[in-house]
Amino acid sequence: MKTLQGIAASPGIAIGPAFRFQKTDLRFECYAVQDPSAEWARFQTALETASAQLADVCAQAEAESGADDAAIFQAHALMLDDPELLDAVRTAIEEQCVNAESALNDAAGTYIQLLESLDDEYLSARAADVRDVADRVLRILLGVAESPTANLTTPSVILARDLTPSDTVLLDKSLVLGFCTAEGGPTAHTAILARGLGLPAIVGIGPDILEVEDHTTLILDGGSGTLVAEPDDKTVAMYRGRQAVATTVLAQAREQAHEPAITRDGHRVEIVANIGNVEGARAALDAGAEGVGLLRTEFLYLERDHLPDEEEQYQTYRAILYEFGDRPVILRTLDIGGDKELSYFDLPKEMNPFLGLRAIRLCLTQPNIFKPQLRAVLRAGAGRNLKVMFPMVATVAEVRAARSLLEECRAELLAEGQPIAEEMEIGIMVEIPSAALMADRLAVEVDFFSIGTNDLSQYTMAADRVNAAVAPLANGFQPAVLRLVRQVITAAHAQGKWVGLCGELAGEPLAAPILLGLGLDEFSMNPPAIPLIKQIIRALTLDQARAVAQAALELDSPDAVQALVRERVPAADLG
Repeated sequence: MKTLQGIAASPGIAIGPAFRFQKTDLRFECYAVQDPSAEWARFQTALETASAQLADVCAQAEAESGADDAAIFQAHALMLDDPELLDAVRTAIEEQCVNAESALNDAAGTYIQLLESLDDEYLSARAADVRDVADRVLRILLGVAESPTANLTTPSVILARDLTPSDTVLLDKSLVLGFCTAEGGPTAHTAILARGLGLPAIVGIGPDILEVEDHTTLILDGGSGTLVAEPDDKTVAMYRGRQAVATTVLAQAREQAHEPAITRDGHRVEIVANIGNVEGARAALDAGAEGVGLLRTEFLYLERDHLPDEEEQYQTYRAILYEFGDRPVILRTLDIGGDKELSYFDLPKEMNPFLGLRAIRLCLTQPNIFKPQLRAVLRAGAGRNLKVMFPMVATVAEVRAARSLLEECRAELLAEGQPIAEEMEIGIMVEIPSAALMADRLAVEVDFFSIGTNDLSQYTMAADRVNAAVAPLANGFQPAVLRLVRQVITAAHAQGKWVGLCGELAGEPLAAPILLGLGLDEFSMNPPAIPLIKQIIRALTLDQARAVAQAALELDSPDAVQALVRERVPAADLG
């Protein structure tokens, strides 16, 4: 029996034979083409096919694991329009008369080397996504199909050096028990996808995993990051017992997914969904969502070559609101910049885009983009339970400026005789430490807060979520982050305002008792997480949760916080 320790990426226990995944070697020759125009046309056709594939993959990711995961492939689709990459390929084909495969591989390789060499962790980490997109187009050009489980016939634990996001989302869930990679970090896109898909996963376990032979019996504990090779009978029995308990709990949770989340002593919280389009709305309702805590609107802007107009936005928002009837829907205004760029909108190049002109900062400088969205929101909200919130707010002045623009749009629509929402709750995302620290003043300006713990964690801990070396610091279980969450909730409640949380922490089983105990009013998460979070809350009393939360705030590390919850709330620990 041999035990290896990696990084816990996605909870759950998998027991089964090893299957070593090795990517198909994309071999091709560099040769001169006789008709560069025809070769460029062949390349463009491959791009169109890749775009169609990514649209399908995006829809699959949205349906299986939610809007967060779908956004990864929306970003991949944008890379197909990257002007620098396309110009390099076109130059190689038309001026050097080389074949499309060679032109793309060279251009992508140069781009990847540049990204990896930059002193910017976010841009450096994008190299893996560029490789994934380039390989997709190369496979189309070469006529090579790719499936990580093409040769798999028995349910197995996948072992790989690394898996791309495309590899991960295409895994045959009926044959993949879980996966373990030698490389990667807990915030890499592959790890995020695994959590959304409900696949137990370990990443960053090291090269020793590549020496494990096919068919070796493995136990993969995604909650602790432990991989056991050739376990003895006693160890297998212990893990199978834990696995059986988890299976029973999850089955019960799914059966009761449409029941409310009410504690044993009668305290109710709202459990809502993060979504990114109409299809996501239906998946959320099927999972038991009581509404939408985060409707991302970037999907209207990302998969196209021009800005959406007011009417298109209005019709799309109305379609989503129709799905939810009188249930609440919170729409987040446009959040571009940082990791989201528009090919048709020339954003300034920034050394650190996550600290630059993004989200509300950008929208306030571009009223020609912002006002059509605000007008569409006001129109769509007529007769519906629609709320709006502004992302990445750092100051009171930003809230006032955004509200002023909203009121300007309201006045215009009334003058035009357009039906609009008579009243609409207005909130902000609290994802910058300054907003958390100023929550008492900001609460005067808005009707609610929604805490975005993904960004709040990385800004609080000064740790880039895509930098594997420091990513573990950007953890929502950090006591410092939890203290900020408490401060925001306390400040809002003092003003009679309510608070939601829409980061990944909301869907973490071990976080549910803490957030409940801190007084959180609304939990918003990817749809697959909804049944279990409801189940955990129904197993608690409010006093029990408060005691856990208070104890957690006195601890010194995220590991200690999670260990505390495992000890005091066994129902939240499913491996």
